[in-house]
Amino acid sequence: MNRALQTICTRFLTRPLLPVSSVNFIPCAGIRHHKLTDQHMRLRYKKLHWHKFYDDKWVQRRGGGWDEKLTPENISFMQEVVHDTYANEESPLKDGPWKHGEYTTNPETIRTGVLGLKLGTLPQWNKKGQKFYVTVVQIIDNHVINYTPPEMINFRTLFTTRPLRRDLHGKVGMLVVGALSCDPRKFTRAYNGLFEQAGVPPKRKLTRFFVTPNSVIKPGTPLYATHFRCGDYVDVQARSIDYGFQGVMRRYGFRGGPSDKYGATKFHRKRGTVGSGRKHRILPGTRMAGLMGNKLVMMKGLKVWRINTKYNILYLMGPAVPGPNHGYMRIQDSTLYERKQKITNENHPPFPTYFPENGKVLEEELFADDIYRFDQPTLTLDDVQIAPLTSRRTAAKTAQKKK
Repeated sequence: MNRALQTICTRFLTRPLLPVSSVNFIPCAGIRHHKLTDQHMRLRYKKLHWHKFYDDKWVQRRGGGWDEKLTPENISFMQEVVHDTYANEESPLKDGPWKHGEYTTNPETIRTGVLGLKLGTLPQWNKKGQKFYVTVVQIIDNHVINYTPPEMINFRTLFTTRPLRRDLHGKVGMLVVGALSCDPRKFTRAYNGLFEQAGVPPKRKLTRFFVTPNSVIKPGTPLYATHFRCGDYVDVQARSIDYGFQGVMRRYGFRGGPSDKYGATKFHRKRGTVGSGRKHRILPGTRMAGLMGNKLVMMKGLKVWRINTKYNILYLMGPAVPGPNHGYMRIQDSTLYERKQKITNENHPPFPTYFPENGKVLEEELFADDIYRFDQPTLTLDDVQIAPLTSRRTAAKTAQKKK
């Protein structure tokens, strides 16, 4: 046995074998770990405990703690210190933004997205009088945090919630966007260090967008709702509402069993048979009871009907935008082919984003062309002629008299 271990270690590990009696050595485990490639390791960790594969790339967010047993005077003093720390910090935008690129359709241009907070739904009407519902989303306190060029991204082991096309590997950079500034005392020192380059307080929510090099934005730049235009189409990604463990009637809309009138016993809300004929097993993908919701859902091609520039609010098409109220969502330009064809080199959204310093003053409310505005009249009677009705009334009276 010792001779076999020495042969294996000499061939694969290229080092002398230690005495087996003096150390607990398992060469097979070392050989397998050495032979696995990055792709194999990723698949292996994804099956077992895939979240641990990316622990070294993320910093601990919570854990800074909250100061206890402080008097009101001490709390106000610490708040002043925090305010002065970020108010007196030099902004990275003091030298101005980075040089703006040119929008091109060939090669493709990919802009950054924003983080929105879902507020609820509202009814709206178009100019034909048809009623429809929109989802109100607020773009609250968005800033660009960091940018990573394509040369520094390992696309082989990159974990993304939105699938990235294979032809874009090595051609797009990664832009980190944060939303909703918070008290830095709630977070760890490592997490607060992520925002030193941007010169902004730590954010409650972070996400990343893949952008082309010509649409890069300097860290510290704020993002507004006017990043989009009225009439544009966007893709929305959010985590759906978590309903917990649900049956097939709630989860998939099954009809269920018959009522007590027909002699049903303990079969009112059940699925029914799961037999699969000669296979003698339950086929994969069979719809059964289980966890419902709490999954990343993407809706593509939602129209921007209205924009409020004062409160940075977007009115998106449809009441079924994923996620609960006060939940975060990712909003980006639509990737549908038909929607992308309407954008040209001359007619495109603000590129790379909207800058208030350009001098263009926008109205508080912006509307799409085919939406009805309540500050405008509904009907105009300038060209309408009213015909007299006296002849009809007299004819009706004479008919009654003849009867």
